[in-house]
Amino acid sequence: MKKMVDTHMHLYSELYNENRDEIIKDIEKNLLFAVNISCDLESTFQSIELSDRYDFMYSTVGYHPCDISKYNEEDFNKMIDFAKNNNKIVAIGEIGLDYYWMNDPKEVQEKYFRLQIEKAIELNMPIVVHTRDALEDTIRIINDYPKLRGILHCFPGTYEMVEHLLDRFYIGIGGTVTFKNNKVTHELVRNLNLDKIVIETDSPYLTPSPFRGKLNNPIYVKYVVEKISELKGLTVEEVINKTNKNAMKVYDICIK
Repeated sequence: MKKMVDTHMHLYSELYNENRDEIIKDIEKNLLFAVNISCDLESTFQSIELSDRYDFMYSTVGYHPCDISKYNEEDFNKMIDFAKNNNKIVAIGEIGLDYYWMNDPKEVQEKYFRLQIEKAIELNMPIVVHTRDALEDTIRIINDYPKLRGILHCFPGTYEMVEHLLDRFYIGIGGTVTFKNNKVTHELVRNLNLDKIVIETDSPYLTPSPFRGKLNNPIYVKYVVEKISELKGLTVEEVINKTNKNAMKVYDICIK
């Protein structure tokens, strides 16, 4: 099978402390490239360290909505300096809203979501959006920024909710599409043009069938690709070719 891309993983997670080297070997052997998605200053440092060390890894910078309490201006400015000066940093993210955990009030989450959005626009960089139990507010905020572009990670909504954003956003499809009862995402994938899909795992989380309940691995993008192929009536090769190109386009990565 042709090499694929994982547009969203967290290889720095302590859950990989016992087998990180093995996972990295898996990535090098099986994937064209993979992107470590940061959540705070510490994970930004860890992501950059990995992307600087390995040609096939890239990274992002940003504060996850569950980590907004860690925000301070000096640290954020450090992140932005990294983004300006390191071409292995390809997006601001993951940023957004999370009303499930509600580590911070809605208005605080929105304030820092907007702050990071505005910095991404200033830098002409895409964002990676996290939204959980907050889809209406997430879309409302994104609608306020017509120049904003990026990836809607693990998008939980319907095609109708996101259709108006597809001229500037890609939809991240991950392991949840393999879940038998996930009818909403199945229908979303059927309706989406393949031009607007990127493949992700969110490793070590959201492990696809047939490994659900175990630690995820970036090479499990294979199962996501196979499910999309089934849902859209396309060959696996067609899905890989197009989603690889989509990933390179949104992240401005050139690999021949």
